[in-house]
Amino acid sequence: MRSVALIKCAWREPAKVLSAFADEPFACAFLSGGEGPRARWSYVLRWPDKVLEQGDDPFQGLARLIGRRQASHPGGPPFQGGVVGLAAYELGDRVEPMGLRRHPDWPDLSAARFPGLLAFDHHSREVIAVGRGEDEGKAADWAKAAASWLDLEPYLPTGGRLAESFEPTTSAEDYERTVAEVVERIAAGEIFQANIARRWAGRTAADPFGLLWRLLQLSPAPFAAYLSMPGRAVVSNSPERFLSVTAGDELTVETRPIKGTRPRGRTREEDGALAAELAASAKDRAENLMIVDLMRNDLSRVCPAGAVATPELFRVETFPNVHHLVSTITGRLAPGTSAVDLLQAAFPPGSITGAPKVQAMKVIARYEPPRGPYCGSMFWAGADGAFDSSVLIRTVSFVRDGEGWRFEAPAGAGIVADSDPALEREETEAKIAALRRALTEPRP
Repeated sequence: MRSVALIKCAWREPAKVLSAFADEPFACAFLSGGEGPRARWSYVLRWPDKVLEQGDDPFQGLARLIGRRQASHPGGPPFQGGVVGLAAYELGDRVEPMGLRRHPDWPDLSAARFPGLLAFDHHSREVIAVGRGEDEGKAADWAKAAASWLDLEPYLPTGGRLAESFEPTTSAEDYERTVAEVVERIAAGEIFQANIARRWAGRTAADPFGLLWRLLQLSPAPFAAYLSMPGRAVVSNSPERFLSVTAGDELTVETRPIKGTRPRGRTREEDGALAAELAASAKDRAENLMIVDLMRNDLSRVCPAGAVATPELFRVETFPNVHHLVSTITGRLAPGTSAVDLLQAAFPPGSITGAPKVQAMKVIARYEPPRGPYCGSMFWAGADGAFDSSVLIRTVSFVRDGEGWRFEAPAGAGIVADSDPALEREETEAKIAALRRALTEPRP
């Protein structure tokens, strides 16, 4: 798809545009929330022209689906057509074989190639329809097709209560017991840190898009994402970037792991005190630094010596429901390497595994069922070499079950040597709070 065509259009809210066809197979979106320098662009896509065929090596299959690097339009958005993918957590077993059990409902990797998309610039309040094709005419046709999606009538969800049920599958006592055992493993020197998750599950008769719509109203996140697949769907309200690649003469890399959490306060004073407590916490800073070191090591596998840097450590970032401690690691891809090589070098995200990564994953597998989409990544891979991806936390996976859907929504906490089981359990409850409210509280 060598040619690119752009059509500038009047502003529309991306979620409203998506609502018209959200139930179609491979309808998908990346919804940034629009606030801050990392939340400028949202994307809505439909009508893929090719879907990944599962093979022995999903990374090679993904590279073939993306194809050879093509030119980008200088006036276009960061994503100008290419591939959208969903990498389940268990894809990590294809990087380092560990004998992980697979989730019964989710393959290691799902991906599709899209020659047309809508890019929403929240800063300029403008929509750009993008088309790619073998020649200028085909590219223009795809751009026109994408622009036509803006004329569809939105299909917005009704109010009420979404979930028929929403219950933890592991009791508070069992989770605290697991945390205590992991602390013992850390004390014995088996690992330094492990992210241990607790699951909530339930049923709903509502379409998954209804949850996405509600989350966007209640607690917008910079890496929210949606993907509809035959009989399955993923709704993510993630605040965390996994990996990004900026295309240019060189391919530059950024990752921004989150480690360290506090709930929001009930008053401005309490909220400020909780943020200050997080910023000053030696435990949280040490936990964050362990993951920074891990991610630096992962990036060094595909970046030249001396190209990996850490320009920012321990920044407190505030979201509607929690404060997080975030660090930034940057790099430059070595010549001849691509975003697929980067994904393979760093998957799964270190912030949701632990350190050392492989042994932490083995410990996690002793206590948890297969994670599926949770703690995996949803990503786009541009035909020009650009790439962006999220860590699939604050994420609900849906599977069609008769007339409705069954779903699961995990939340985890990073366990270290001085972790208190009760406090770690409370952290999972703070992280699941926005999803709980969106699913269980009636809305007008």
